[in-house]
Amino acid sequence: MTIRQMQQTDELRNTQSLQQGASGPRYDRREGDGWQQSRFSNGNGRQQGSFSNGNAQPLSKALGWFSIGLGLAQLAAPERVAEWIGIRPDEDTQAVVRAVGVREIASGIGILTQAQPVGWVKARVGGDVMDLTLLGGALSSDRARQDRVAIALAAVAGITALDVLCTQQLTQQQDQPQSNGQSFRNAQLGGSTGAMTAMAPQVSGNIHVKKSLTVNRSPEELYQFWHNFEHLPQFMTHLESVQVMGERQSHWKAKAPLGMTVEWDAEITDDQPNELIAWRAVENADVKNAGSVRFQRAPGGRGTMVTVELQYDPPGGVIAATIAKLFGEEPQQQVSDDLRIFKQVMETGEIVRSDGSLWGPTLKQRPAQPPTAEELMGG
Repeated sequence: MTIRQMQQTDELRNTQSLQQGASGPRYDRREGDGWQQSRFSNGNGRQQGSFSNGNAQPLSKALGWFSIGLGLAQLAAPERVAEWIGIRPDEDTQAVVRAVGVREIASGIGILTQAQPVGWVKARVGGDVMDLTLLGGALSSDRARQDRVAIALAAVAGITALDVLCTQQLTQQQDQPQSNGQSFRNAQLGGSTGAMTAMAPQVSGNIHVKKSLTVNRSPEELYQFWHNFEHLPQFMTHLESVQVMGERQSHWKAKAPLGMTVEWDAEITDDQPNELIAWRAVENADVKNAGSVRFQRAPGGRGTMVTVELQYDPPGGVIAATIAKLFGEEPQQQVSDDLRIFKQVMETGEIVRSDGSLWGPTLKQRPAQPPTAEELMGG
């Protein structure tokens, strides 16, 4: 974009702001280069709240990993950590260091696995105050090295400032007021439809994933293939099987972290032919989850934009979810990989693995070609 075009764009935005200023509250959302900025303005154009979503979430994730790393060090080598901060490493001191390590790991896991980690970041602030108090007491002790304790105090004070800043940003994000009948949470997730909103009361959303990919097939073909849930294990690698039990009911069996297998019943909650399919686990299911897939015709006859949105509470809780991430089972990447496999299945009728072999649970191996009409119908 040239400088002149950027100026014209800014002039257009300013004109629109003046035109809409007298119409009451307005919710603006701008995206660019992976960053999002949201603000809620009142009728006179004054900004009531502003934050960058690109700042709060990465900062909270960084603090979460820092917490886990520090906690592991404190558990593995409490004597060495005590020496680093200038405190005599006797048995009582090592016990305190280990206890702080457990607290740090718990906070880190909570931050990394919660969709809204503001509570866990606040817990870090409380822990920081405790650490500052302990170090302040050590600073006046003749059994400690005051120079090292002072350095540790300065470091903890800096971390405390980051924790407080992150808490403020996350709280502002969480409390963002509603506009045009849509909550900030839905706006942040890219305008989620009522299909996903209907799932919210059942699923706390420890894990939330939304991914899109263009597939060179028509919405009608993709909808028809996906609507038979028994096809899903062909490209969703974590699924072992899905058995259709009725017009809207199905039974799912999936792989879980730590080598577990879980099963649950699900129901279709929204079905718009050739456009949208939404589903969720039935009430009291062992694995609370919900999902939707939307099919939108791509411009210029370039196929169909497929958008998948999943929301679930991982079996084994937040600890199992974090362990799964540490071993490479990251939900965002998993869904992206599944969508790429779906694209291969629909466009070529087969899955090409990295080692050059062909694999498909139910599709026959054959020269590259789209699925047959019989396979699309589930035959």
